[in-house]
Amino acid sequence: MAKLSQDELLEQFSEMTLLELSEFVKKFEEKFDVEAAAPAAVAVAAPGQGGGDAAAAEEQDEFDVILTGAGDKKIQVIKVVRELTSLGLKEAKELVDGTPKPVLEKVAKDAAEKAKESLEGAGASVEVK
Repeated sequence: MAKLSQDELLEQFSEMTLLELSEFVKKFEEKFDVEAAAPAAVAVAAPGQGGGDAAAAEEQDEFDVILTGAGDKKIQVIKVVRELTSLGLKEAKELVDGTPKPVLEKVAKDAAEKAKESLEGAGASVEVK
């Protein structure tokens, strides 16, 4: 029997149904005397130990940019919102009019900071959570 490469194995797995894949995992665990769920349990348990809240705050990698007010230059803020998102003029205006509303959700820290700077530069008040 020829040895399969990792890509060939992945291709074979992608053709399996979830039920077939689940049965395969069980057989794999039995044959090699391993447990597939153990690493996930360790990874979930580890952050909860020690300074849980401090560690969670340091490890946050997704941020929401929330528009809390449009300020005096509402038109400029709408333009910036349109630049940051794929919203049309009407949707961007509704977002700005309905503050507080999220402009961007689950973005990287640098993208959130750039968006905050752009919006504040246009005269808006912004929160990053």
